[in-house]
Order: sequence, then C-alpha cells, then structure tokens
Amino acid sequence: MSPARRSPRRLALLGATGSIGRQVCDLVERNPERFRLHALIAGHDQAALDAAGRRHPGAHRLLAHPSGEPEDRAARAVAEAVQDPDVDLVIVAAMGAAALAPTLAALEAGKDVAIATKEVLVMAGELVRERMRRHGTRLLPIDSEHSAIWQCLWGEQRESIGRLILTGSGGPFLRRPVDSLAAATVEEALAHPRWKMGPKITIDSATMMNKGLEIIEAHFLFDVEYDRIQVLVHPQSVVHSMVEFRDGSVKAQLGIPDMHLPIAVALSYPERIESVVPPPDLAAIGRLDFEALDPGRFPAVALARDAGRRGGTATAVLNAANEEAVALFLEGRIGFNRVVGLVEAALSSMPGFGGHALEEVLSADAWARRHVRELASADRRASAGKLPA
Repeated sequence: MSPARRSPRRLALLGATGSIGRQVCDLVERNPERFRLHALIAGHDQAALDAAGRRHPGAHRLLAHPSGEPEDRAARAVAEAVQDPDVDLVIVAAMGAAALAPTLAALEAGKDVAIATKEVLVMAGELVRERMRRHGTRLLPIDSEHSAIWQCLWGEQRESIGRLILTGSGGPFLRRPVDSLAAATVEEALAHPRWKMGPKITIDSATMMNKGLEIIEAHFLFDVEYDRIQVLVHPQSVVHSMVEFRDGSVKAQLGIPDMHLPIAVALSYPERIESVVPPPDLAAIGRLDFEALDPGRFPAVALARDAGRRGGTATAVLNAANEEAVALFLEGRIGFNRVVGLVEAALSSMPGFGGHALEEVLSADAWARRHVRELASADRRASAGKLPA
C-alpha cells in the first residue's frame, strides 16, 4: 500500500470553467485528502468562475481575459498565478493557442504541467521541450490517447518502442457518404457518438483533425518519429491507444470513454486513485473493432503529419488556421468541407517565419488567422457575386 500523502497536492487550474476544468474540480471535490485547488483561472466568464469558486472557497480566482483590463496586465497576473511557490502542479486545460504562454511560464518556474491542451505542443513543441530540458520539468498528458500511451510506456525503455498507435472513434461522420459532407450542419458535427467535449474539439473530431494534432503532440511528448505514429479507427472508444514494441508485442490501455480517468492519472501520478470510473464491461461490449483510416474521408490527418515533418512554424500555422476555420464553421460562415480546405490553403501559401523562437511562433499564428479570415471573406464575396442560373 502506498503511503498516504502528507498534505493535498495544490493545483493551479487554467481553463477552470471548460469541460476538462469542470471535471478536474469534480475530482478535487471527490478526493479532498489528495488535492486542493489553489488557483482557478478562466477566460472571460466571471459568472462561471464565481460558481466554481463557491465550490472551492479557498482558491484564488482570476480571469485571463477580463473586460476593460489591459491584456498585458492580465497575462502577468496569470503568469504569477501559475508560478506561485505554493502551487505543486499546474493543469493546462484552456482552449487553443491561449494556453501557450502560461504553460511556458509554469515550466520556467520549475512546475510540472498536466496538459490537456494539445495545441500547446502542436504550435510550439520544440520551444516547450527546450523549456522542459532547461528547467527539469515534465509534461503529464491528459488527452486520453496520450495518457494511454504514457501508461503503456511506464517501465519500458524508449529503445524498445516500435510504433505508437493512436485510436479514434471516427466521430459523427464515419459512415456518412463523403459527397454529402459539404452539407453537414453544425448540429450534426457536434453530435459526437461517444465523448462529451467542448465544441472546438468536437468539430476537430468530426474532421479528425484531432488525430492529426495528436500525431504532432505524440511526437513531442514521446520523442518518436512521425513515420512511427499510426492512427486506427476504433468506433467503440474503449481502447484509448496502444504501443507496439520491437519484439512484436502490443500494449493497450482500456477504459470507458470518460475524461475523469486520464485526468486522475495525471493528477495522482505515480499513484492511482481508487474507483475513478467503473471498468469497462468487456462481456457486455462484446467486440472491439479496428479499421484503417480512410484518407479520402479524413484528409486532415495527412495534412497535419506533413506539417509536422515540414517543421519550423508549419505546425503553428496548421493549428491557428484550424482554430479560425473551426470558429468560422461554428459561426455558420463556412461549410463543413471548407474547414480543412482553409487549413490546407494556409499551409500552401505560408511565408517563411524562421525557427522556433516564441516571436516567430506568434507571428506565424497571427498570420494564419488573418489569412484564413481573408480567404473566408473572399469565398463569401465570390459566392454573393454569382448570378442564379
């Protein structure tokens, strides 16, 4: 039996009002002897932050984007919160590129980071790894796929890895005719068959861009070449990912599709919490299906892999272009099939931004967002200018 922790692990939670953040708060409430929320950080929703704060009255509350306050002042306050000496672990669950600067700040302060925001490593993986090496810090993955791979690698040597195998459900459009996807609505794309997630990641699952981003994330987390990271479609979402070893054996991590489990693994490592979720009833499930990814149905995966191989700031452009395209789709301003098309267009025309410095990453990010918005506006002007037949 593991010895009891002397005092609760003190957490700073970035993204406190999002889907992952709410589940972190739930785990803290269920395990007060293990965890205590020291800081709750949200984006701009003061009411939701106050509601979370009432459930955790000892936690400091902070908005990363408060209305009427200068952005640089708010950014300094967030950096101070994640670098607080009283914080034992920083949890990064904020949406998208906004999580990069706080992650770097936490790593620079010698904090380990439990990370749920894949975009941080996608847009600036080399920069993040450099900070980790310099300050002796770690990233603990919360994404269910990367948590699964991490667990499969406990006790293994890196040299024994053959391939990493990421699994994906295929989302809501796995069986829908490809020629009908252009007409897919926002409501249809948000109807994920297995997971309950925020709107951005749910759309990424519908395009399977999430698997492309996860390939890049896995490359940086586990230092494995892109050609040795595979994606398999697994509709049941029970096998969360696998590792194939050089001797021909394969390890897999199984669990019900519930994010409480990978969150708990990251927060409690190297221990495990009892009864986080019920184990999967394999007899009731009956079968586990796997199939090859259809690149014609899901071109986003190859697009992301190519951006990873290209290196430099290509992955920052990929990430920013995807965030903007998804936002445009959710706003009803582009069709579903245009989401990946705009990302591809941005990658095809991106200028050179040099290496991996933060300024270059941020410049590439800003350019990609402008470019996608301009392309979408041009699409709408062209569409409005067409005369009916």
